Amino acid sequence: MKTFEKTTMIRCSVEELFDFHLDIENLKKITPSNIKVEILNEKFEAKEGEILKIRSSKFFVSTNWEVEIKKIQKPNILIDKALKSPFKFWEHTHTFAKKGNQCELKDIIKYELPFGFLNPILEFFFEKELLSIFSYRHKKTKELITNSLKIVTFEE
Repeated sequence: MKTFEKTTMIRCSVEELFDFHLDIENLKKITPSNIKVEILNEKFEAKEGEILKIRSSKFFVSTNWEVEIKKIQKPNILIDKALKSPFKFWEHTHTFAKKGNQCELKDIIKYELPFGFLNPILEFFFEKELLSIFSYRHKKTKELITNSLKIVTFEE
């Protein structure tokens, strides 16, 4: 089992960051443009036990995911686990913690590739891809949250 972590500091409240991640529409907004994400659920409410169905496509390769919300501990923890995915194992923990006047966003991915003896060779490439995806996601999350918090004032 491998573990990948990405951490970013964002100037916002823990509640704002947590709520941002509960809104499934934000998944599309923080996904790199070379990956297409389609939500297959007609309705989805992020709560423990709910299953999110997603189709993701990259380079004309499409994969279906079924991800169960395993734990929600508002406003600090959100854990989802893939029931169906291209991986042998996939669990994604999002943590949100107040650190001074900022909030720490941390993604922890525990995963196992499905390629048996080839896993050690392919893990290097996969970790580069994870870093690219989650660097983009964190950058875009920070941008979207920061922009939503700006207050416009008008001078007379």
